[in-house]
Amino acid sequence: MDETEIFRGIENSQDDMAASLMEMCAIPAVNPAFGGTGEYERMRWITKFLEAHAIPYQVIEVADDRVKEQKRLNILVKLDGSAPSDQTLWFVAHTDMVSAGDLAAWNSDPFKPLLKDGMIYGRGTEDDGQAVISSLYACLTLKERGIKPQCNVGFAFVSDEEAGSQFGFKSLIAKGVFKANDEAVVPDSGSPDGSFIEIAEKSIAWVRFTVVGKQAHASMPHLGINASSISAHFSAELEDLLKSTFPDRDDLFDPPYSTFELTQKYANVDSPNVLPGKDVFVMDMRILPKFKITEIVKEIDRLSTVYEYRHKVKISYEFLQQVEAPLPTPTDARIVANLARSLGEMGITPRMGGIGGGTFAAMLRELGIPAAVWSTIDEVAHQANEYAIVANLVQDTKVFVATVLKYR
Repeated sequence: MDETEIFRGIENSQDDMAASLMEMCAIPAVNPAFGGTGEYERMRWITKFLEAHAIPYQVIEVADDRVKEQKRLNILVKLDGSAPSDQTLWFVAHTDMVSAGDLAAWNSDPFKPLLKDGMIYGRGTEDDGQAVISSLYACLTLKERGIKPQCNVGFAFVSDEEAGSQFGFKSLIAKGVFKANDEAVVPDSGSPDGSFIEIAEKSIAWVRFTVVGKQAHASMPHLGINASSISAHFSAELEDLLKSTFPDRDDLFDPPYSTFELTQKYANVDSPNVLPGKDVFVMDMRILPKFKITEIVKEIDRLSTVYEYRHKVKISYEFLQQVEAPLPTPTDARIVANLARSLGEMGITPRMGGIGGGTFAAMLRELGIPAAVWSTIDEVAHQANEYAIVANLVQDTKVFVATVLKYR
Protein backbone atom coordinates (compact mmCIF):
# COMPACT_ATOMS: atom_id res chain seq x y z
CA MET A 1 0.00 0.00 0.00
CA ASP A 2 1.56 3.28 -1.17
CA GLU A 3 1.21 5.71 1.75
CA THR A 4 2.37 8.63 -0.40
CA GLU A 5 -0.50 8.10 -2.80
CA ILE A 6 -2.97 7.66 0.06
CA PHE A 7 -1.78 10.86 1.72
CA ARG A 8 -2.01 12.75 -1.57
CA GLY A 9 -5.63 11.70 -1.85
CA ILE A 10 -6.32 12.95 1.67
CA GLU A 11 -4.62 16.26 0.90
CA ASN A 12 -6.75 16.63 -2.22
CA SER A 13 -9.84 16.33 0.00
CA GLN A 14 -8.94 19.39 2.08
CA ASP A 15 -11.63 21.63 0.60
CA ASP A 16 -14.24 18.91 1.06
CA MET A 17 -13.21 18.48 4.70
CA ALA A 18 -13.46 22.20 5.35
CA ALA A 19 -16.87 22.37 3.70
CA SER A 20 -18.05 19.35 5.71
CA LEU A 21 -16.91 20.89 9.00
CA MET A 22 -18.67 24.17 8.25
CA GLU A 23 -21.85 22.43 7.16
CA MET A 24 -21.95 20.18 10.22
CA CYS A 25 -21.09 22.93 12.72
CA ALA A 26 -23.86 25.13 11.30
CA ILE A 27 -26.25 22.61 12.87
CA PRO A 28 -26.80 23.54 16.54
CA ALA A 29 -25.80 20.77 18.94
CA VAL A 30 -25.59 22.41 22.35
CA ASN A 31 -26.05 19.80 25.06
CA PRO A 32 -29.52 19.98 26.67
CA ALA A 33 -27.81 20.18 30.06
CA PHE A 34 -26.77 23.69 28.99
CA GLY A 35 -30.14 24.69 27.57
CA GLY A 36 -29.55 23.40 24.03
CA THR A 37 -31.54 21.17 21.71
CA GLY A 38 -29.00 18.33 21.64
CA GLU A 39 -27.18 16.58 18.81
CA TYR A 40 -30.02 14.81 16.99
CA GLU A 41 -29.90 16.85 13.76
CA ARG A 42 -26.12 16.75 13.69
CA MET A 43 -26.24 12.98 14.04
CA ARG A 44 -28.67 12.87 11.12
CA TRP A 45 -26.10 14.84 9.10
CA ILE A 46 -23.49 12.17 9.89
CA THR A 47 -25.80 9.34 8.83
CA LYS A 48 -26.49 11.12 5.53
CA PHE A 49 -22.73 11.48 4.98
CA LEU A 50 -22.23 7.77 5.60
CA GLU A 51 -25.16 6.83 3.35
CA ALA A 52 -23.85 9.06 0.56
CA HIS A 53 -20.60 7.06 0.61
CA ALA A 54 -22.26 3.65 1.08
CA ILE A 55 -20.68 3.13 4.51
CA PRO A 56 -22.79 0.83 6.73
CA TYR A 57 -23.51 2.06 10.23
CA GLN A 58 -25.47 1.26 13.38
CA VAL A 59 -27.50 3.71 15.44
CA ILE A 60 -27.89 3.19 19.17
CA GLU A 61 -30.68 5.25 20.71
CA VAL A 62 -30.85 6.33 24.33
CA ALA A 63 -34.08 7.75 25.74
CA ASP A 64 -33.96 11.35 26.97
CA ASP A 65 -37.18 13.28 27.63
CA ARG A 66 -35.34 16.63 27.73
CA VAL A 67 -35.10 16.80 23.92
CA LYS A 68 -38.01 17.00 21.50
CA GLU A 69 -37.04 13.74 19.79
CA GLN A 70 -37.17 12.02 23.20
CA LYS A 71 -33.92 10.23 22.37
CA ARG A 72 -30.22 10.78 21.83
CA LEU A 73 -28.35 9.06 19.02
CA ASN A 74 -24.98 7.32 18.94
CA ILE A 75 -23.49 6.09 15.66
CA LEU A 76 -21.11 3.17 15.20
CA VAL A 77 -19.21 2.18 12.06
CA LYS A 78 -17.11 -0.96 11.99
CA LEU A 79 -14.87 -1.96 9.07
CA ASP A 80 -13.74 -5.58 9.03
CA GLY A 81 -10.06 -6.40 9.03
CA SER A 82 -8.22 -8.69 6.64
CA ALA A 83 -8.76 -11.74 8.83
CA PRO A 84 -11.36 -12.76 11.42
CA SER A 85 -10.52 -10.85 14.57
CA ASP A 86 -12.18 -9.92 17.85
CA GLN A 87 -9.96 -6.86 18.24
CA THR A 88 -11.11 -3.42 17.12
CA LEU A 89 -9.12 -0.23 16.90
CA TRP A 90 -11.60 2.53 17.72
CA PHE A 91 -11.64 6.22 16.87
CA VAL A 92 -14.07 8.00 19.17
CA ALA A 93 -15.45 11.53 18.75
CA HIS A 94 -18.36 13.39 20.33
CA THR A 95 -20.96 15.50 18.56
CA ASP A 96 -22.41 17.68 21.32
CA MET A 97 -20.96 21.03 22.34
CA VAL A 98 -21.16 23.64 25.07
CA SER A 99 -23.04 26.91 24.74
CA ALA A 100 -21.43 29.96 23.16
CA GLY A 101 -21.07 31.89 26.41
CA ASP A 102 -20.72 35.66 26.17
CA LEU A 103 -21.73 36.52 22.61
CA ALA A 104 -20.08 39.93 22.92
CA ALA A 105 -16.71 38.18 23.21
CA TRP A 106 -17.10 36.62 19.75
CA ASN A 107 -15.92 38.34 16.58
CA SER A 108 -18.43 36.37 14.50
CA ASP A 109 -21.65 34.42 15.01
CA PRO A 110 -20.59 31.27 16.92
CA PHE A 111 -23.32 29.25 15.21
CA LYS A 112 -22.48 30.35 11.67
CA PRO A 113 -19.02 28.91 10.92
CA LEU A 114 -16.68 31.38 9.26
CA LEU A 115 -13.68 30.42 7.12
CA LYS A 116 -10.92 33.00 7.38
CA ASP A 117 -7.16 32.72 6.82
CA GLY A 118 -7.20 28.92 6.87
CA MET A 119 -9.23 28.74 10.08
CA ILE A 120 -12.88 27.87 10.65
CA TYR A 121 -14.37 29.87 13.51
CA GLY A 122 -17.45 28.73 15.41
CA ARG A 123 -18.60 26.93 18.52
CA GLY A 124 -17.71 23.25 18.36
CA THR A 125 -15.34 23.53 15.40
CA GLU A 126 -12.36 22.30 17.41
CA ASP A 127 -14.30 20.57 20.19
CA ASP A 128 -15.13 18.13 18.75
CA GLY A 129 -15.98 18.95 15.15
CA GLN A 130 -12.43 18.51 13.91
CA ALA A 131 -12.32 15.01 15.38
CA VAL A 132 -15.66 14.06 13.81
CA ILE A 133 -14.67 15.23 10.32
CA SER A 134 -11.15 13.75 10.48
CA SER A 135 -12.63 10.44 11.63
CA LEU A 136 -15.24 10.45 8.85
CA TYR A 137 -12.63 11.11 6.16
CA ALA A 138 -10.26 8.53 7.63
CA CYS A 139 -13.14 6.05 7.49
CA LEU A 140 -13.89 7.08 3.91
CA THR A 141 -10.23 6.68 2.91
CA LEU A 142 -10.04 3.18 4.39
CA LYS A 143 -13.23 2.09 2.64
CA GLU A 144 -12.55 3.59 -0.78
CA ARG A 145 -8.99 2.26 -0.91
CA GLY A 146 -9.87 -1.14 0.48
CA ILE A 147 -7.42 -0.86 3.36
CA LYS A 148 -7.83 -3.85 5.67
CA PRO A 149 -5.48 -4.16 8.64
CA GLN A 150 -5.35 -7.34 10.72
CA CYS A 151 -7.74 -5.86 13.28
CA ASN A 152 -11.18 -4.35 12.75
CA VAL A 153 -11.43 -0.56 12.66
CA GLY A 154 -14.32 1.15 14.44
CA PHE A 155 -15.59 4.72 14.48
CA ALA A 156 -17.90 5.92 17.24
CA PHE A 157 -19.75 9.24 17.03
CA VAL A 158 -21.38 9.78 20.39
CA SER A 159 -23.67 12.13 22.27
CA ASP A 160 -23.54 13.86 25.65
CA GLU A 161 -19.78 14.06 26.25
CA GLU A 162 -19.95 17.61 27.55
CA ALA A 163 -22.36 16.70 30.35
CA GLY A 164 -21.11 13.36 31.64
CA SER A 165 -21.81 10.89 28.77
CA GLN A 166 -24.81 9.24 30.43
CA PHE A 167 -26.70 9.31 27.12
CA GLY A 168 -23.63 8.51 25.04
CA PHE A 169 -20.41 6.73 25.82
CA LYS A 170 -21.53 5.26 29.13
CA SER A 171 -24.51 3.68 27.37
CA LEU A 172 -22.21 2.14 24.76
CA ILE A 173 -20.03 0.71 27.53
CA ALA A 174 -23.11 -0.72 29.27
CA LYS A 175 -24.12 -2.42 26.01
CA GLY A 176 -20.69 -4.09 25.74
CA VAL A 177 -19.63 -2.30 22.56
CA PHE A 178 -15.98 -2.18 23.62
CA LYS A 179 -14.07 -5.43 24.29
CA ALA A 180 -11.14 -6.15 26.58
CA ASN A 181 -8.57 -6.47 23.79
CA ASP A 182 -9.71 -3.39 21.86
CA GLU A 183 -7.63 -0.22 21.61
CA ALA A 184 -8.67 3.35 20.94
CA VAL A 185 -7.68 6.79 19.74
CA VAL A 186 -9.65 9.65 21.27
CA PRO A 187 -8.99 12.89 19.32
CA ASP A 188 -10.22 15.24 22.03
CA SER A 189 -7.01 16.89 23.22
CA GLY A 190 -3.56 17.51 21.82
CA SER A 191 -1.05 20.19 20.92
CA PRO A 192 -0.50 22.71 18.10
CA ASP A 193 2.37 20.71 16.59
CA GLY A 194 0.71 17.32 17.05
CA SER A 195 3.51 15.96 19.21
CA PHE A 196 1.55 15.35 22.42
CA ILE A 197 0.06 11.92 23.11
CA GLU A 198 -2.10 11.89 26.23
CA ILE A 199 -1.87 8.64 28.18
CA ALA A 200 -3.19 9.71 31.60
CA GLU A 201 -5.87 11.92 33.13
CA LYS A 202 -6.59 13.40 36.51
CA SER A 203 -9.61 12.50 38.61
CA ILE A 204 -12.54 14.83 37.99
CA ALA A 205 -15.07 16.16 40.49
CA TRP A 206 -17.65 18.81 39.73
CA VAL A 207 -19.25 19.67 43.06
CA ARG A 208 -22.32 21.86 43.51
CA PHE A 209 -22.61 23.45 46.96
CA THR A 210 -25.77 24.85 48.49
CA VAL A 211 -25.56 27.20 51.47
CA VAL A 212 -28.89 27.81 53.22
CA GLY A 213 -29.37 30.70 55.64
CA LYS A 214 -32.44 32.86 56.20
CA GLN A 215 -33.87 35.44 53.82
CA ALA A 216 -34.57 38.92 55.15
CA HIS A 217 -34.76 42.58 54.15
CA ALA A 218 -31.25 43.86 53.38
CA SER A 219 -31.79 46.80 55.73
CA MET A 220 -32.49 44.40 58.60
CA PRO A 221 -29.64 41.86 58.28
CA HIS A 222 -29.90 40.89 61.96
CA LEU A 223 -33.24 39.28 61.19
CA GLY A 224 -31.74 36.92 58.62
CA ILE A 225 -28.66 34.87 57.80
CA ASN A 226 -26.90 36.10 54.66
CA ALA A 227 -26.29 32.94 52.66
CA SER A 228 -24.55 34.86 49.88
CA SER A 229 -21.94 36.44 52.16
CA ILE A 230 -21.27 33.23 54.06
CA SER A 231 -21.11 31.28 50.80
CA ALA A 232 -18.52 33.71 49.42
CA HIS A 233 -16.30 33.31 52.46
CA PHE A 234 -16.78 29.54 52.57
CA SER A 235 -16.01 29.03 48.87
CA ALA A 236 -12.88 31.17 48.98
CA GLU A 237 -11.61 29.46 52.13
CA LEU A 238 -12.39 26.02 50.67
CA GLU A 239 -10.46 26.81 47.51
CA ASP A 240 -7.44 27.96 49.51
CA LEU A 241 -7.69 24.96 51.85
CA LEU A 242 -7.73 22.38 49.06
CA LYS A 243 -4.89 24.02 47.16
CA SER A 244 -2.71 24.11 50.28
CA THR A 245 -3.63 20.62 51.48
CA PHE A 246 -2.97 18.94 48.13
CA PRO A 247 -0.01 20.87 46.65
CA ASP A 248 1.91 17.90 45.20
CA ARG A 249 3.29 17.99 41.66
CA ASP A 250 3.48 15.38 38.93
CA ASP A 251 5.34 16.51 35.81
CA LEU A 252 3.47 13.96 33.70
CA PHE A 253 0.60 16.44 33.72
CA ASP A 254 0.05 19.98 32.47
CA PRO A 255 -0.52 21.76 34.78
CA PRO A 256 1.53 19.48 37.05
CA TYR A 257 -0.69 19.89 40.13
CA SER A 258 -4.29 19.41 41.22
CA THR A 259 -6.65 22.26 40.37
CA PHE A 260 -9.59 23.50 42.46
CA GLU A 261 -11.47 26.29 40.69
CA LEU A 262 -14.71 28.09 41.52
CA THR A 263 -16.84 28.18 38.37
CA GLN A 264 -20.62 28.48 38.22
CA LYS A 265 -22.49 30.91 40.46
CA TYR A 266 -26.27 30.52 40.51
CA ALA A 267 -28.71 33.42 40.80
CA ASN A 268 -30.01 33.82 44.33
CA VAL A 269 -32.49 36.71 44.69
CA ASP A 270 -34.26 38.96 42.17
CA SER A 271 -33.96 42.21 44.09
CA PRO A 272 -30.93 44.15 45.30
CA ASN A 273 -32.52 44.84 48.68
CA VAL A 274 -33.17 41.21 49.64
CA LEU A 275 -30.79 39.30 51.89
CA PRO A 276 -30.34 35.90 50.17
CA GLY A 277 -31.49 32.89 52.12
CA LYS A 278 -29.83 30.44 49.74
CA ASP A 279 -26.68 30.56 47.64
CA VAL A 280 -25.40 27.96 45.18
CA PHE A 281 -22.00 27.64 43.53
CA VAL A 282 -19.89 24.99 41.77
CA MET A 283 -16.25 24.02 42.11
CA ASP A 284 -14.38 22.20 39.33
CA MET A 285 -11.69 19.87 40.70
CA ARG A 286 -9.02 18.05 38.67
CA ILE A 287 -7.06 15.85 41.07
CA LEU A 288 -3.74 14.08 40.62
CA PRO A 289 -4.21 10.29 40.58
CA LYS A 290 -2.15 9.90 43.77
CA PHE A 291 -5.06 11.40 45.73
CA LYS A 292 -8.51 9.85 46.11
CA ILE A 293 -11.67 11.91 45.82
CA THR A 294 -12.60 10.65 49.30
CA GLU A 295 -9.60 12.56 50.69
CA ILE A 296 -10.97 15.78 49.23
CA VAL A 297 -14.43 14.99 50.62
CA LYS A 298 -13.00 14.75 54.14
CA GLU A 299 -11.66 18.30 53.87
CA ILE A 300 -14.96 19.57 52.49
CA ASP A 301 -16.88 17.95 55.35
CA ARG A 302 -14.51 19.34 57.96
CA LEU A 303 -14.78 22.94 56.73
CA SER A 304 -18.54 22.65 56.20
CA THR A 305 -19.00 21.59 59.81
CA VAL A 306 -17.02 24.61 61.01
CA TYR A 307 -19.12 27.03 58.95
CA GLU A 308 -22.40 25.42 59.92
CA TYR A 309 -21.56 25.74 63.61
CA ARG A 310 -20.08 29.23 63.36
CA HIS A 311 -22.66 30.85 61.07
CA LYS A 312 -25.81 28.79 61.75
CA VAL A 313 -26.21 27.81 58.09
CA LYS A 314 -26.78 24.47 56.43
CA ILE A 315 -24.24 23.43 53.78
CA SER A 316 -24.91 20.53 51.43
CA TYR A 317 -23.23 19.40 48.22
CA GLU A 318 -23.67 17.00 45.35
CA PHE A 319 -21.39 15.64 42.64
CA LEU A 320 -22.41 16.73 39.17
CA GLN A 321 -19.60 14.57 37.85
CA GLN A 322 -17.23 12.22 39.63
CA VAL A 323 -14.56 10.23 37.82
CA GLU A 324 -11.74 8.55 39.71
CA ALA A 325 -8.56 8.50 37.63
CA PRO A 326 -7.69 5.03 36.26
CA LEU A 327 -4.17 3.78 35.69
CA PRO A 328 -2.40 5.42 32.71
CA THR A 329 -2.16 3.69 29.35
CA PRO A 330 1.28 2.04 29.27
CA THR A 331 3.77 3.82 27.02
CA ASP A 332 4.52 0.49 25.32
CA ALA A 333 0.88 -0.24 24.49
CA ARG A 334 0.50 -1.05 20.81
CA ILE A 335 -1.75 1.93 20.05
CA VAL A 336 0.70 4.34 21.70
CA ALA A 337 3.67 2.81 19.89
CA ASN A 338 1.92 2.83 16.51
CA LEU A 339 0.66 6.37 16.93
CA ALA A 340 4.16 7.50 17.95
CA ARG A 341 5.67 5.75 14.91
CA SER A 342 3.17 7.44 12.61
CA LEU A 343 4.10 10.83 14.02
CA GLY A 344 7.82 10.07 13.81
CA GLU A 345 7.53 9.14 10.15
CA MET A 346 5.97 12.56 9.55
CA GLY A 347 8.88 14.33 11.22
CA ILE A 348 7.09 14.91 14.53
CA THR A 349 8.85 13.89 17.76
CA PRO A 350 6.16 12.42 20.03
CA ARG A 351 5.96 13.08 23.75
CA MET A 352 3.70 11.37 26.28
CA GLY A 353 1.91 13.00 29.20
CA GLY A 354 -1.31 13.57 31.10
CA ILE A 355 -4.05 16.21 31.23
CA GLY A 356 -6.61 17.54 33.66
CA GLY A 357 -9.49 17.43 31.20
CA GLY A 358 -11.75 14.42 31.04
CA THR A 359 -12.12 12.34 27.87
CA PHE A 360 -13.53 8.97 26.89
CA ALA A 361 -10.04 7.55 27.35
CA ALA A 362 -10.46 7.53 31.14
CA MET A 363 -13.55 5.31 30.85
CA LEU A 364 -11.77 2.99 28.44
CA ARG A 365 -8.74 2.72 30.71
CA GLU A 366 -11.10 1.84 33.55
CA LEU A 367 -12.11 -1.17 31.43
CA GLY A 368 -8.46 -2.07 30.87
CA ILE A 369 -8.59 -0.89 27.24
CA PRO A 370 -5.45 1.01 26.13
CA ALA A 371 -6.44 4.45 24.86
CA ALA A 372 -4.39 7.32 23.49
CA VAL A 373 -5.74 10.86 23.24
CA TRP A 374 -4.26 12.75 20.32
CA SER A 375 -4.99 15.49 17.79
CA THR A 376 -3.39 18.56 16.27
CA ILE A 377 -5.15 21.49 17.92
CA ASP A 378 -4.51 24.81 19.59
CA GLU A 379 -6.70 23.87 22.60
CA VAL A 380 -9.24 26.66 22.20
CA ALA A 381 -12.19 24.50 23.27
CA HIS A 382 -14.94 26.35 25.18
CA GLN A 383 -13.31 29.71 24.46
CA ALA A 384 -14.83 32.61 22.57
CA ASN A 385 -13.75 32.62 18.90
CA GLU A 386 -13.07 28.89 18.98
CA TYR A 387 -11.57 27.67 15.73
CA ALA A 388 -10.25 24.65 13.86
CA ILE A 389 -7.33 24.97 11.47
CA VAL A 390 -8.16 23.49 8.07
CA ALA A 391 -4.66 22.05 7.63
CA ASN A 392 -5.13 20.15 10.90
CA LEU A 393 -8.12 18.32 9.44
CA VAL A 394 -5.76 16.90 6.81
CA GLN A 395 -2.97 16.22 9.29
CA ASP A 396 -5.19 14.30 11.69
CA THR A 397 -6.80 12.24 8.93
CA LYS A 398 -3.37 11.25 7.62
CA VAL A 399 -2.17 10.24 11.08
CA PHE A 400 -5.33 8.18 11.72
CA VAL A 401 -4.87 6.29 8.47
CA ALA A 402 -1.11 5.85 9.00
CA THR A 403 -1.77 4.41 12.45
CA VAL A 404 -4.30 1.95 11.06
CA LEU A 405 -1.74 0.82 8.48
CA LYS A 406 0.62 -0.14 11.32
CA TYR A 407 -1.79 -2.92 12.37
CA ARG A 408 -0.40 -5.58 10.05
